[in-house]
Amino acid sequence: MSSSRSFLVMLVLWFSLFRVSTASADSALIGHTVMAAIPVSAIAIAFFKHDTEGEKQWLRNLAANQALTSVARLGFNETDWGRRPNGHPYGFPSGHVAFAGSGAAFLSERYGWKYGVPAWIATAYVGYNRVDNNSHRWRDVIASGLLSYGVGKLFVTPENATHIAPVIGPDWLGMRWQRSW
Repeated sequence: MSSSRSFLVMLVLWFSLFRVSTASADSALIGHTVMAAIPVSAIAIAFFKHDTEGEKQWLRNLAANQALTSVARLGFNETDWGRRPNGHPYGFPSGHVAFAGSGAAFLSERYGWKYGVPAWIATAYVGYNRVDNNSHRWRDVIASGLLSYGVGKLFVTPENATHIAPVIGPDWLGMRWQRSW
């Protein structure tokens, strides 16, 4: 079975574990499921592509993203921005969107837009879900998305980012090193 087919089977099995309903409580469950599925899908794609460096970058990206989000949440908690619409603390920035966005940022930076666009659309759904369930304001989810994007730019390199090739001229011999950013 090809790796893409294995990944598709894994996703179908993952989503079949959850019952889908339109009730508000189930809407939050769907949001939580999608939030978790994005980073899990990102590491699964790296695994099935046998991309060991990608797996390391996924972990560094996720750890840095969650650390920065946690520091920001602690810093803003004592301000008006830290209060959620439902009255609970730790509202800014959204941890759910940051977690989902870490997977989306990894996929878009490492494997390109064909992987990144669906992941960012799913992350946008998580953000919408958090606002719709009165857990966050739009500023909270937008800030988390921007934070995830920035961390992804810093910690993730494209899959085929470095190329080394011999260069031969009429009177010289050398190596060319090319790096994609």
